[in-house]
Amino acid sequence: MKGVLVAAAASLVLTLLGTPLFIRFLVARQYGQFVRDDGPTSHHTKRGTPTMGGAVIVGATLAAYALSHLFTWTGPSASGLLVLFLMTGLGFVGFLDDFIKISRQRSLGLRSAQKLVGQGLVGVIFSVLVLQFPNQMFRTPASTAISFVRDTRFDLAFFGPIIGVILFVLWANFIITAMSNGANLTDGLDGLATGASTMIFGAYVLIGIWTFNQNCQTNPGAKCYEVRDSIDLAIVAAAAMGACFGFLWWNASPAKIFMGDTGSLGLGGAIAGLAICSRTEFLSVILAGLFVIETISVMIQVGVFKTTRKRFFRMAPLHHHFEMLGWEQITVVIRFWIIAGLFVALGLGIFYAEWVVGAT
Repeated sequence: MKGVLVAAAASLVLTLLGTPLFIRFLVARQYGQFVRDDGPTSHHTKRGTPTMGGAVIVGATLAAYALSHLFTWTGPSASGLLVLFLMTGLGFVGFLDDFIKISRQRSLGLRSAQKLVGQGLVGVIFSVLVLQFPNQMFRTPASTAISFVRDTRFDLAFFGPIIGVILFVLWANFIITAMSNGANLTDGLDGLATGASTMIFGAYVLIGIWTFNQNCQTNPGAKCYEVRDSIDLAIVAAAAMGACFGFLWWNASPAKIFMGDTGSLGLGGAIAGLAICSRTEFLSVILAGLFVIETISVMIQVGVFKTTRKRFFRMAPLHHHFEMLGWEQITVVIRFWIIAGLFVALGLGIFYAEWVVGAT
């Protein structure tokens, strides 16, 4: 439990103190945000604001995880390292996208196909490795069973061991791509994605601690959880939560720095990795409900426009629609944070209710 507290505190301090140093570094090299002219006019003032701040979030998360294990003198787990690999790998894909944008001063970085290939490569490596590294009880970081708040009886291995692995890789990559792109779409207003991600990681801290206390490996029972490295996943979530919280100090309106795709893809990847390793794949859809809404709004906008040549929303993702209706940016952010918090509360409520009902 000490490791969780150390990870959260260390990442918080690192981002609070490290972000202004990174801002100076970016300003000195004129690495600023490029803003599209067809967006809300209020965004034009953001042109030139330093971006790629997600590098601080990822770096602080990695450092805090390491410091936590040094403080408690324990070794890292396969689950924790794989989630951090997914976060870092997708963050690197986002970094390439950001760097192309700022170096060429255009809104287009990596092309969609290139970004998907990068996400897919990192996702496939993660998906294959997460089924390896069994511990003494022969439990791997993830399983081929589809999960909600725990593994369900629907196991992809039912179709055969090889086909089961292939189906799992496809399923895991769908989760990873959807979650990282959802975070990326949400990152359009000062502090919006950062604040929402902080709440989601906070939920995974609680889930990790709860599943550790009710784990089948140490506390077997009718409703114990088959999560392999619960407390280490809580440490990862705490490190990411603290990093987001500290970064929010500088990213809140008016933002001194943006996380960029480096941060949004990395954070989405971390959430997806936590969902897969904690066996809460469908629960993550509820916990990250704001990301889902933002993604659906884009899908609706594209689908309606291709069908009727008319726009369903004034602008997508959804937060821009409300800006175009005349809402102040800070109003949109706070109200969307409230929505994100309600989804997190609902997800945690369902998680606990399943245990209570199942335990009776």
